[in-house]
Amino acid sequence: QVQLVESGGGLVQPGGSLRLSCAGSGFSFGSVAMSWYRQAPGKERESVARISNLGRQTYADSVRGRFTISRDDVKNFVYLEMNTLKPEDTAVYYCSARIWHTDYWGQGIQVTVSS
Repeated sequence: QVQLVESGGGLVQPGGSLRLSCAGSGFSFGSVAMSWYRQAPGKERESVARISNLGRQTYADSVRGRFTISRDDVKNFVYLEMNTLKPEDTAVYYCSARIWHTDYWGQGIQVTVSS
């Protein structure tokens, strides 16, 4: 079955960096667009970044220029490099794959930006 497993979250100071990883299995990883979403307390889940199966990247305005999404179709990983982190980036981050019109989600991983 489809599995998405995130790793790499944690606590970081404002201005710091983190790299999130998501391992995908149970589907043809290289054929699928992959995305990162986040959900802050009391807020709706929002799209952060997306990378198509051909490597085209799109970003939310709030993270463009600070975050970079990438993928490794040999290892079946998608990454989110987050730089110049701000307190408002604090959220649970989710890896997602849309496969045949169905959205699959990882369990989520906490990112906290605080001094």
